[in-house]
Amino acid sequence: MTPDQYCEDKAAKSGSSFYYSFRFLPLEVRRGITALYAFCREVDDVVDETEDENVARTTLNWWRSEIDNLYAGTPQHPVTRALLPHVKRLDLQRELFNEVIDGMEMDLVHARYNSFKDLQLYCYRVASVVGQLSAQIFGYSDRSTIKYAHDLGLAFQLTNIIRDVGEDARRGRIYLPVEELQRFEVPASDILHYRETDNFRRLMEFQIERAERYYEQALAQLPPADRKPQRAGLVMAAIYRATLEEIKRDGPQKVLNQRLSLTPIRKLWLAWKTWWFA
Repeated sequence: MTPDQYCEDKAAKSGSSFYYSFRFLPLEVRRGITALYAFCREVDDVVDETEDENVARTTLNWWRSEIDNLYAGTPQHPVTRALLPHVKRLDLQRELFNEVIDGMEMDLVHARYNSFKDLQLYCYRVASVVGQLSAQIFGYSDRSTIKYAHDLGLAFQLTNIIRDVGEDARRGRIYLPVEELQRFEVPASDILHYRETDNFRRLMEFQIERAERYYEQALAQLPPADRKPQRAGLVMAAIYRATLEEIKRDGPQKVLNQRLSLTPIRKLWLAWKTWWFA
């Protein structure tokens, strides 16, 4: 199996919305973004699928060493071997890959975040940085596109947090800021015991409104000249915003006991429509 095929398989098995946005890309760009996505999945799985915290830390440190190997031109892992030509061609920054690893490591340290400002650092590392790297792989001509990618990544991560509240609670994690739980009078125990209260519904409506503002802020910063090369990001935005809309329509308090996901057919339809009409 080639490194590119390894990454393609990794992306396909995830069923992620990101995978649907890659389908229409030119081959070289598609290989680059698929390799980046596979890297993110690899380091995320280290935390989510490793029960021993010491083993997880050791593995993340191995990935930091592997990033050093990547930039030395001697990568060992199929993912970093797939990334190598794109890192060279696009001069992707080493520190951004290390930021992603640092973000994943935060899940070993923090099960709660006191304020939205605290949460933003986590979102920056695991999502905004990925958005910036993605924008470089897709191609851009205006630096404002990097600001767009930063805010779009944040919007994506806020959507993930909203969608996965129940799933995260089953891992003992609550990403919703403590200050906001207190403001809406939602005890952490309500989330950890999956209680769909009116206060929790209002809290989630607030979270959805904030995520929607970040989508609007991001899209307003995308220069018209870069809309075409950045269409894959716009596809992802369409799918993620549709997911938010479904959560809102279904009742945002229900995220505690169910994980809403669009059907593959709907994702493909949104991807096709956005790609051709963005």
